[in-house]
Amino acid sequence: MDNSSDEESEISESEIDVYYEKPYEKLMNGDYKVKVKDTFRCPFCAGKKKQHYKYKELLAHASGVAKGSASRSAKQKANHFALAKYMENELAGDADVPRPQIPSSSTEQSQAVVDDIYVWPWMGIVINPVRRTDNKNVLLDSAYWLKKLARFNPLEVKTLWLDQESVVAVIPQFNSGWSGFKSVTELEKEYEIRGCGRKDWIDKRGDWRSKAYGWCARADDYNSQGSIAEYLSKVGKLRSFSDITKEEIQNKSIVVDDLANKIAMTNEDLNKLQYMNNEKTLSLRRVLIEKDELDRVYKQETKKMQELSREKINRIFREKERLTNELEAKMNNLKIWSKQLDKKQALTELERQKLDEDKKKSDVMNSSLQLASLEQKKTDDRVLRLVDEHKRKKEETLNKILQLEKELDSKQKLQMEIQELKGKLKVMKHEDEDDEGIKKKMKKMKEELEEKCSELQDLEDTNSALMCNM
Repeated sequence: MDNSSDEESEISESEIDVYYEKPYEKLMNGDYKVKVKDTFRCPFCAGKKKQHYKYKELLAHASGVAKGSASRSAKQKANHFALAKYMENELAGDADVPRPQIPSSSTEQSQAVVDDIYVWPWMGIVINPVRRTDNKNVLLDSAYWLKKLARFNPLEVKTLWLDQESVVAVIPQFNSGWSGFKSVTELEKEYEIRGCGRKDWIDKRGDWRSKAYGWCARADDYNSQGSIAEYLSKVGKLRSFSDITKEEIQNKSIVVDDLANKIAMTNEDLNKLQYMNNEKTLSLRRVLIEKDELDRVYKQETKKMQELSREKINRIFREKERLTNELEAKMNNLKIWSKQLDKKQALTELERQKLDEDKKKSDVMNSSLQLASLEQKKTDDRVLRLVDEHKRKKEETLNKILQLEKELDSKQKLQMEIQELKGKLKVMKHEDEDDEGIKKKMKKMKEELEEKCSELQDLEDTNSALMCNM
């Protein structure tokens, strides 16, 4: 059955303990299916890829979500809390409880192993009688026995000298887990097969000093008298096989549950990270698309600005050519005007010469008319002054015309330089304004433009004054 919790209204964190009773009741009534054949499924995570769990995996998943997954809502936590309760109360018999493998060859032997009381951590006892030919110091060396018993993988070896019987007692200690039990059992079995077990040591039949004896340390050894019992009670304790088995199972269950919880929480975190990664990937993709669009618009605008700049430069060149042509035309007009003035000056000189001749003739012919001659002389003086004044004015006019031409040329040149500077400034405004070199260059060009404009204004003022005086 699909998850129907979305049909319910949202709940708060404080209502989880109350709300979980509703999905728990549906689980009890069979509205939600949890066990499918030999596997289990989470009815509240129907959209997940993983649909088949083992008992402990699903219990760990339900417990992990119920305990506070950051990406789950309070309603989902309540649902999974109900699922965990249902599995613990109703499906506990389906848990995969690992059973220890007891190394045995028969049912009676297995039962004997279970009923025995062992020294734990697992320990063995090896009795090695010392003969005259043996080196006692070597036999008391723990390193020697570690090497000799290496096939049983002991963690450490303790050697004791039993003076009454002149034997070396070797007590190897094994791993406290099932691997240690397997090793000490193999040691005991090997010595029993050779007829050198604990019972054989107690009986001491025949040439007993020619052999070494070995067995697994049990309650009889622990409770006996002597240095072996003292060492066993010092480093170990008595425990039944069933107690050790239960504790091992409990430890494994705790480890499995803890690992299952960690796996469930890790899966939740991975799902959250995957979702965040997908969001970041989409966001990055959108940013890249926007970047491509901005690059495209930037290239279009740059191309458009370059075309506008080229068009402005061409227009400036055309304007410069037009002004040059106008200047040449004005120069030609000034040359024609100058020639006309030269002709007028020549005519004035001829008139003056003619007046002088007439004066001489008049002086010869009218010597008697002195008063008239004096008057005529005054008149002539006035005419001469007028001629001089006219000549002086003509020279001033020519000088002003030349100065006007020179200032007009300077004005045209300044106007062209100003236009060129303005064009350059407009072009540079569209370049990278953050470049310090470009900023300094623009500042220098603006100062130059202001100087040119000031010079142009001075020329226009001078030109206006000359035009007013002409």
